Amino acid sequence: MDEQRLHELIERYISDRCSPEDMRLLAAMIAEGNEELLSTIMDRQLESSNATTDDFPGITEKITVAIAAKISIQQAEQSPVIPIKQTRPWKRWAVAAALLATVSTGIYFWQSKADTADQPIAQQPTTPAVIAPGKDGAILTLADGRTMVLDSLGNGTLTTQSGTKVVLNNGQLSYTNNGTAATEIAFNTITTPKGRQFRLQLEDGTKVWLNAASSLTYPAAFNGKDRRVEITGEAFFEVAKDQSRPFHVKVNNETEIEVLGTQFNINSYSNETSISTTLIEGSVQINNRDGKTRIVPGQQAQVISGAGEVKVLNNVNTGKITAWKDGVFNFENASLFEVMRQLERWYDIEVEYDKG
Repeated sequence: MDEQRLHELIERYISDRCSPEDMRLLAAMIAEGNEELLSTIMDRQLESSNATTDDFPGITEKITVAIAAKISIQQAEQSPVIPIKQTRPWKRWAVAAALLATVSTGIYFWQSKADTADQPIAQQPTTPAVIAPGKDGAILTLADGRTMVLDSLGNGTLTTQSGTKVVLNNGQLSYTNNGTAATEIAFNTITTPKGRQFRLQLEDGTKVWLNAASSLTYPAAFNGKDRRVEITGEAFFEVAKDQSRPFHVKVNNETEIEVLGTQFNINSYSNETSISTTLIEGSVQINNRDGKTRIVPGQQAQVISGAGEVKVLNNVNTGKITAWKDGVFNFENASLFEVMRQLERWYDIEVEYDKG
């Protein structure tokens, strides 16, 4: 690998002087994966910019803008991002990770800009970046302890539990009751590793989208007066309406969400400062040790981790919050730390944050 050439290309990228051919070459050189050389060059770039832990003038702004630029989803799918797993001081590796996450998909944006440079362009509203996420996949742990790696299996019936057929079809797990009353409750757990997402339909018709690094524990069949599940991480629920059986979601063993039939998103990742419940449709009630809080569509309830305090935000951007469900990053008004937390989960990147 030509060290001088790589250094020059990274400098061009940061200063917004890369041609389409430069972008293609930079992506290819990064893909060679010379960690030591990339580390050295990133250190030089940070030193030359006088960047500090609290402020990254120039470099982070360029990278954030690059991520927020409109990028073709078709090109993103053709140019998969290369994940990195090494943990390094965040001043260097936060930048490197963001560069890796954008440079390949950025090729199309730069090519498009070059192709249309001589044409008049009407001003367009800013749109969120469309970056290929981690693929579908999850691990199913059955009540009897058996495990199944779902992204390694073909379509078909996996098993029958509590009178319910468990069927895998095109990346979605479905539970269908065959009319037999359940004699006992069989609880399953579905877990998504970093870089994976999954969808499932519960026995009552409720649909769940599970984000990366998350889990859902649920019964194969609901046979009581209510419906209860537990989650960690992040999930979007489209709850089947059944006024006779309220739907309860237990979150991190400290908060419970109660609904009748609605659409809502829960973010309960351990590296977030709060458990956030965002309501899209219907009505939900958040129950915790400090009492009960009811929210309406467009509101978000934040339960401060460890404190129990509930804060309600009005008129939140629900599209931004649920963008992950549709395979989209929306970094509008997001801090670098928020961006990197999402990249960690979607691309199995580990970043060490030194906030001191």
